[in-house]
Amino acid sequence: MTEITRTTIDPAAGESVAVVGARGKTGRAISSALKDRAVPTIPIGRSEMTNPVEALKGCRAAYLMAPNLHPDERDFISTLLGACREAGVDRVVYHSVAAPYAPDMPHHVAKAASEDLVRRSGLQWSILQPCAYIDNLLPGLRGQNPHVAVPYSVDTRFGLISLADLGEIAAAVLLDDSHIGASYELGGPQQLTVRDYAAAAEQVLGRAVELEASTPQQWVAAHRSAGADSTSGTSLDLREIEWLAAMFSYYDNHGLPCGALPARAILGRPARSVEEVLCSELS
Repeated sequence: MTEITRTTIDPAAGESVAVVGARGKTGRAISSALKDRAVPTIPIGRSEMTNPVEALKGCRAAYLMAPNLHPDERDFISTLLGACREAGVDRVVYHSVAAPYAPDMPHHVAKAASEDLVRRSGLQWSILQPCAYIDNLLPGLRGQNPHVAVPYSVDTRFGLISLADLGEIAAAVLLDDSHIGASYELGGPQQLTVRDYAAAAEQVLGRAVELEASTPQQWVAAHRSAGADSTSGTSLDLREIEWLAAMFSYYDNHGLPCGALPARAILGRPARSVEEVLCSELS
């Protein structure tokens, strides 16, 4: 790992980093990486957002991340940026997404608009644009009948990155002022398909992995039906269904390729491959 110049945060002086969404999977990975560097973290979640200025006081830096599929990410990030200025936080890193300006995907465009706010915030900023996570497809591989199921083509390419690497990158960028003013699209070391992912899982598990592919339209029909079941506590609302369907249709046609160099440069090593993550998580 490359040596980190701590020019922003001084843990010895009691300075801390706020992590918005610290209780979710991405926030936990970032908080863990900061803890490994002996940096105190302040979690900012739903309860803290009732008074974000108070929650942010005493923090020198903040990692800003909206909940997944937030209905108004631009407003959410605007509120956080204003709270940072009022609380005296002068260093922010914003969690965006690979290919933010993709007009076919509404939640990506919302991140592009939020990036613009970050750039014009008057704060010292960096922007991370990670690809989808290698870890997202792990749950189906843990059961008695391992499988990978996606509602889009299994033959388009992605630059998947691991959650652990994203956490390390976020911590490095937060703690080193040489990243101020930078935007990084973050992919793993491989451009691979879901079919490749399933084949790698078969090698790691030593058994067959079922590959299930449906269409975005089939996924929409299934989730609209689930939404009609009033006893379901986990159904998606119509907007979320439409936004996810738009994303799956984009994946179906284009995948989400993403370059490996920025992640490798920041980590000081190649990002973890799909095989490495699967071995670590499934062995």
